[in-house]
Amino acid sequence: MGHRRDVGMCARQLFHWWHRVRDGPLQRSSFRVYATQLRMEIRALLYEGAFCNEPKGAALCRSRLQQEPALWTFVYQEGVEPTSNASECALRSVVLWRKSSFGTQSRAGSEFAERLLTVVATLRQQRRNVLDYVTTACEVTLYNQPPPSLVPEARVTSGMSLGKVA
Repeated sequence: MGHRRDVGMCARQLFHWWHRVRDGPLQRSSFRVYATQLRMEIRALLYEGAFCNEPKGAALCRSRLQQEPALWTFVYQEGVEPTSNASECALRSVVLWRKSSFGTQSRAGSEFAERLLTVVATLRQQRRNVLDYVTTACEVTLYNQPPPSLVPEARVTSGMSLGKVA
């Protein structure tokens, strides 16, 4: 438990510095120096944890040690983000739904959930109202009309069709 808390504190410090680099007050060169020192501290904690008495914790630490060089790419490579937040945000609601609903009971239920969750993620990325879209989709189905498109509206500019920018 102590290792997890120590690594967690290091991670919070690292992200604090990262946000300061991203937002401007901290120079990337200073961040690299701070992060390199923190990297050594985290690596030492992972080595210590790799030999702890808790098998799952030790396995996790060994796994992180194998991945360790890749985990620090964002420190040394400009343009690389420390997280995959866009992907994680898109998946987060799916994961939370799955955990709270206990999944589905049939293949048809799984397919329905997959499709609806894809629609929700797509609409959110496009900054479109999910409830409006689903309501319209249900209404047009009652009248045997085609569903509304998930493809952003195209607009014509100088004779060329371009995707609508959200």
